Amino acid sequence: MTNETQVDALRERVTQLFPALQSDLEALVRIPSVSAAAFDQVHVAASAQAVADLLRTAGLPDVQILQAPRPDGVLGAPAVVARRPAPAGAPTVLLYAHHDVQPPGDDAAWETPPFEPTLVGERLYGRGAADDKAGIAAHLGALRALGEDLAVGVTVFVEGEEEDGSPSFRAFLEQYRDLLAADVIVVADSSNWKVGVPALTTSLRGLVDGYLDVEVLGHAVHSGMFGGPVLDALTVLSRLVATFHDDAGDVAVEGLVTAAEPEVDYDEASFRADSSLLDGVELAGTGSIAGRLWSKPALSVIGIDATPTARASNTITPSARAKLSLRLAPGQDPAAAAEALGAHVAKHAPFGARVTWTTKETGKPFLAPGDTPAMQAARWAFATAWGTDPVDVGVGGSIPFIADLLEVFPGAAILVTGVEDPDSRAHGANESVHLGELQKVVLAEALLLTKVAEGL
Repeated sequence: MTNETQVDALRERVTQLFPALQSDLEALVRIPSVSAAAFDQVHVAASAQAVADLLRTAGLPDVQILQAPRPDGVLGAPAVVARRPAPAGAPTVLLYAHHDVQPPGDDAAWETPPFEPTLVGERLYGRGAADDKAGIAAHLGALRALGEDLAVGVTVFVEGEEEDGSPSFRAFLEQYRDLLAADVIVVADSSNWKVGVPALTTSLRGLVDGYLDVEVLGHAVHSGMFGGPVLDALTVLSRLVATFHDDAGDVAVEGLVTAAEPEVDYDEASFRADSSLLDGVELAGTGSIAGRLWSKPALSVIGIDATPTARASNTITPSARAKLSLRLAPGQDPAAAAEALGAHVAKHAPFGARVTWTTKETGKPFLAPGDTPAMQAARWAFATAWGTDPVDVGVGGSIPFIADLLEVFPGAAILVTGVEDPDSRAHGANESVHLGELQKVVLAEALLLTKVAEGL
């Protein structure tokens, strides 16, 4: 496929197929497949069925909707596994995506209806349009474009609960290990550098989250009668939270790992625009912006339980709770990080308050190996599709299940790719995918499958 004529023919094939692929993506976006327990799971089942039907149109003869038990014994969300066996002597590639989506949030924050795909310029808006139903579209488009020229075995694995923490993922891998075994695994759930510049994700931060509880009283008491000698729990919680960072804004929890600085940087103007940072707000931390995002821990308070102002009375609040999200640098053990955070809050409990740290979700960070043959094939495919070399990037977010893939399939080469860009706003209101970029992703994946068939 290194022949320029063959590449041009495949590029033209992708162009011809893309309008139908866009329609298929729009149909998937219309299904409100939110995997969070508070939402109707019938839509997740409908989404799985729709994905299965689409994959049958891509020349995959074996398509199944499967489930595995979560740790509590309840069956996990339906996942789709579609297979086409490898020709004799050819490798097998596993293509991963997920069909579940985040809750839409406040409808008023959306400029278009979250589950009605809307085209504005070159961007298609809607919940899941980028994360990660565009990943499904990328796999579907690449397989359709190659058709009978597909020269590798392919297994498409489309999960149904990634946005809910993938609770049955490990059990699914182990239960269906033989179905999912592959030489190369492509995880289409990350981002490109920017519109017009592709990226390969070479590192991901890990995750520890949980609850921080502060108690100061056995029950609420009158703020006039007892205020002064007793600080309310929310004030104590705030003072404790203030110990999480030093004066420069770096995380001040002892025992956390910092990885090596990235080779590329993220310029401040672009970061401010991409993050919607308000004018006048200074950046926190030290070192390069890319290093702060990809190579250092980050600790955020993502929720607080306290008395709503509308229901407040003149009493001293006896207890308060915060939910914390700690992102881990590559090389950090999540259990050690959780222990370090617990030790920090115990050491810094203000005024002897009763402080409890409860770890909930954890996920290992990911650091890709060096320039492997699979990475070289991906770099060639991306450079050919975009006409510019891909950038090696880290991602501040986490994809914890990659650690499970590495453990269950230790001999597989894992490539983390994506269809998003800094304007995609995944998880937020007005999520979108750039259709021109999606078309390039489809071509790049088709080229990658062809290159893998030629040998790694």
